[in-house]
Amino acid sequence: VPMVAPGNVQVHVINSTLAKVNWDPVPLKTVRGHLQGYKVYYWQVQSLSRRSRRHVEKKILTFRGNKTFGMLPGLEPYSSYKLNVRVVNGKGEGPASPDKVFKTPEGVPSSPSFLKITNPTLDSLTLEWGSPAHPNGVLTSYILKFQPINNTHELGPLVEIRIPANESTLILKNLNYSTRYKFYFNAQTSVGSGNQITEEAVTIMDE
Repeated sequence: VPMVAPGNVQVHVINSTLAKVNWDPVPLKTVRGHLQGYKVYYWQVQSLSRRSRRHVEKKILTFRGNKTFGMLPGLEPYSSYKLNVRVVNGKGEGPASPDKVFKTPEGVPSSPSFLKITNPTLDSLTLEWGSPAHPNGVLTSYILKFQPINNTHELGPLVEIRIPANESTLILKNLNYSTRYKFYFNAQTSVGSGNQITEEAVTIMDE
């Protein structure tokens, strides 16, 4: 198997899900056989927005021939990763380079896990929601938009409310009685808004 590890491994984080890694080629005489390529082993050490996982899954990307760089796609935003690089010949892999630590920046969150609308009265509705399964950063707020829908399915004026990130319920007051409302709800990090979920509910007609 090859004798030495690739040197001077560098990681350039391009965005919250993509990084580029490059390394110096090993001297050909240390390959001790036919140079097939380089393997990059990488794994998530910790998600910075969630409790760390017990199970660490190492991923491997193979770059053929004498390439000295490669892209690592599909990373999780706002996470800490480690990687190392090994050279490969027909017999197997050489030693690993020293582990290199890198961090991905925040991304936009996934949609809130649910939105439930309960306790209709003449002029109020109660909203409950669950935080996103993948915050991908530090949640800064939730954005709620809602508008009435009349009997001919025309949409009325849109109202927007910003809700602190630590809240999980809201009582909407001063609504019209016997009116159907459409709700649009999403979470935000400092990077931007995630996907929204929609829901509809009706205030009651009379007591």
